[in-house]
Amino acid sequence: MPSVTALYAGLCALLIAALALRVTSRRQQFRIGMGDDNNAALRVAVRAHANAVEYIPIALILLLLAELNGAAASVLHAAGSLFFGGRLAHVWGFVHAGGGYSRLRVAGIASNLVVILALAALNIAYALKGA
Repeated sequence: MPSVTALYAGLCALLIAALALRVTSRRQQFRIGMGDDNNAALRVAVRAHANAVEYIPIALILLLLAELNGAAASVLHAAGSLFFGGRLAHVWGFVHAGGGYSRLRVAGIASNLVVILALAALNIAYALKGA
C-alpha cells in the first residue's frame, strides 16, 4: 500500500479544501457568484486555490509512481514534506502579499519545482532501468 503518498495526498487535499472554502467565503462576503468582478481579494483567493490545483496533482502522481517503484521511504518523505511545506509557504506568501511578490511565495514555488523535477528524474530512471 502506498502509505507515504496517502499521507501527502491527504495533507494536500486538506489544503485544497481550505483554499476552496476561502474562495467561497470571499464570494459570499462580496456577493460575487461568477468570475471575480475585478475584486482583488477574491482574485487572490481564486488564484491561490487554482495554483494549488495546478501543482499538486502532478507532484502526487510522481510521488505515487516513485513509491510504487520502490523508492525508499526516507526519499519519499523528504520529497513529500518539502513539497507540502513549499505549498504552505507559497500560499502564505501569496495571500499575505495580496498576490504580489513575496520571498515565501518564491521559496515555495522553487521548492515545489525542485521536488517535481527530482521526482520526474527518479521516475525516468526507474522506467529506463525496467525497460
